[in-house]
Amino acid sequence: MSSEFSRTLSLLRQEKGVSQRAAAGELGISQALLSHYENGIREPGLRFVVRACDYYGVSADFILGRTLSREGNMLTEQDILDAAEPKSTLRGSVLATLQSKLLSGAVGVLFELLGKLGDKTLINAAAAYLGSAVYQLYRHLYRSSGANEGYFALDPAAWELGLADADRKLSQVRYAEALRELKAKKAEFPDLSSPAINAAYPGRCQSLTQVLSTTDARLVAFSREKK
Repeated sequence: MSSEFSRTLSLLRQEKGVSQRAAAGELGISQALLSHYENGIREPGLRFVVRACDYYGVSADFILGRTLSREGNMLTEQDILDAAEPKSTLRGSVLATLQSKLLSGAVGVLFELLGKLGDKTLINAAAAYLGSAVYQLYRHLYRSSGANEGYFALDPAAWELGLADADRKLSQVRYAEALRELKAKKAEFPDLSSPAINAAYPGRCQSLTQVLSTTDARLVAFSREKK
């Protein structure tokens, strides 16, 4: 069984705010056995999975890590917007897990498509762009936590001037240039039509679609605000 199951099972119990002993009692098993399930030491049978779905009010696909929606469907833009609200049931570690799944799935599809083009410059530029974004977000978190910023070699003053932003923009330029060169060489690009993507990446394609549609909607709203 997927390791996603044990992690999701534990997160759902924590979100519900019940102890392992209480949850085990409601689910009709011992606390020790539930602990084994939550830590991935043992795999449960189908009957337990069904009981857990009923107890936590989620779909089997969700608890098994096959979908990002509790009801078994793809998350909508509004689902994600609602999840960011303080009173939403999707919050904290559960929300972080869902967002992580969305992004990791989308990035995985992107790099597999880039790999089909076989261009080292293109792949490295994409990796540099995303790596710089992660660096910047993590460094903000690191600084806010009060940790020693000497961990980073880049001087704080240089970072504060937007060096990471500049690096990301340069990576984007290199990425676009590599694509132009491939197009000029009449390289064979992968089929990016919806049917082709759905067929090639079943399951993960919904992560890519969701990230693209949610971001697109956010940018459209932002562009309208500026008019």
